[in-house]
Amino acid sequence: MNERLPVEFLERIKEQLGDEYPDFLESYDIKGRRGIRINELKTTANEIREQAPFSMEPVPWVSSGYFIDENDDPAGHPFYKAGLYYIQEPSAMTPADRLDVTPGEKVLDLCAAPGGKATALAVKLKGEGLLVANDASASRCKALLHNLELFGAGNIVVTNEQPFKLEKKFPEFFDKILVDAPCSGEGMFRKEPEVIGSWTPERVEYFSSLQKSIVKSAVAMLKDGGMMLYSTCTFSKEENEGTVSYILDEFPEMKLIDIRQYDGFAPGKPEWGNGNPDIRKTVRIWPHKMEGAGHYLALFKKEGSALSKEELTPKKDRKKNVSDKYNNTFNKEERDVMDGFLELLNCEMDKSMLENRGGKVYMMPFDRSIASGIKFLRCGLYMGELKKKRFEPSQALALWTGAANFKNSLDIDVNDDRVSRYFNGETTFVKEDEDCENGTILIKISGKPVGFGKKVNGMIKNKYVFLR
Repeated sequence: MNERLPVEFLERIKEQLGDEYPDFLESYDIKGRRGIRINELKTTANEIREQAPFSMEPVPWVSSGYFIDENDDPAGHPFYKAGLYYIQEPSAMTPADRLDVTPGEKVLDLCAAPGGKATALAVKLKGEGLLVANDASASRCKALLHNLELFGAGNIVVTNEQPFKLEKKFPEFFDKILVDAPCSGEGMFRKEPEVIGSWTPERVEYFSSLQKSIVKSAVAMLKDGGMMLYSTCTFSKEENEGTVSYILDEFPEMKLIDIRQYDGFAPGKPEWGNGNPDIRKTVRIWPHKMEGAGHYLALFKKEGSALSKEELTPKKDRKKNVSDKYNNTFNKEERDVMDGFLELLNCEMDKSMLENRGGKVYMMPFDRSIASGIKFLRCGLYMGELKKKRFEPSQALALWTGAANFKNSLDIDVNDDRVSRYFNGETTFVKEDEDCENGTILIKISGKPVGFGKKVNGMIKNKYVFLR
């Protein structure tokens, strides 16, 4: 691959690395390792190991990350469709892992598509608090929403806005912010060789300028006492230490703090920025030092008044007031229909959190005005649609982590032929020894919910929808 790398890029890397440059070049002759990150809201690594036909070797610097073999096909396994793991390059797992998120907090992933880091943040929130996942690209936001719903996240707002517009909506609002900034993508060359052809020195300058605009908005949205993690998948000093220097110079309230270390991490270089010695607290992941394609991380804390005790207390430890009353978006007939369905759902549900928008029902575990005035693809968990005297549950609801206790369910072994029939949209059947009732039924694969169906006697009408 070395002969395909741009000459100007190699010259810049040689200047940066000096004696390490030959080792860096040699790393491009080694195929990068693939990885998956386990969705700990739904499963454990041991469960995946026992039932999935691919190898798993721990990524030593990320607790939920695992290397997989080059020939493994995790996307083709039913567990992928159940949202049990995310396929992700191992070094890209690091930023979300190193941002300390507590259940109940308000968290922003500012440049979130396609969702690798947002899904990791959702796992950390454990269904409590709020995750705003934003991307400026409308097309990329669709993949972002797909992945968050696949992971079973319900406490989400997926927005499609420029950061400066979000800044006006959310001044000093978030406890934690992740900015995995758009960049020149030098760390992607080995994984996605097609990126090589688009690289130019001018793109480095362009993204360096864009990053400054993005982090300016991020700082404005961060609470005093909050934390922001800035990251890129490039090696450019202008986009890494240079952008960090801009933050330190322009926002004196933003202080670099230490990142939990790993033997292969390399410190940032103050001389590649403004000379501030604190830049050594930032982290560079080089492909010749560890089994990752490349990444850069800088963790900031915004000085000021500390977060209040109430803000620091995880939501799960606060007194819960669960309401059995619907709001005025439901009429009497709709309330009766929802009551019948919620009995099947078989989990504690605050009915005041439900909202009916023209027949489509959403669970809103936060203030309903949160997305007013901004473009969004999803606000809350889309539960399904009210039809005449019935409720049609959504695919997102089937994958939501609270759906596992649905009263009427059919659990099919992962190796059963009916699994492929179900995912292909075909009608399937119930065996004589399988006990389930007629009507809406939750389909599980080896205990993991994947979608709904409708049982009529011994047959199941397929309701599976692959989220897009």
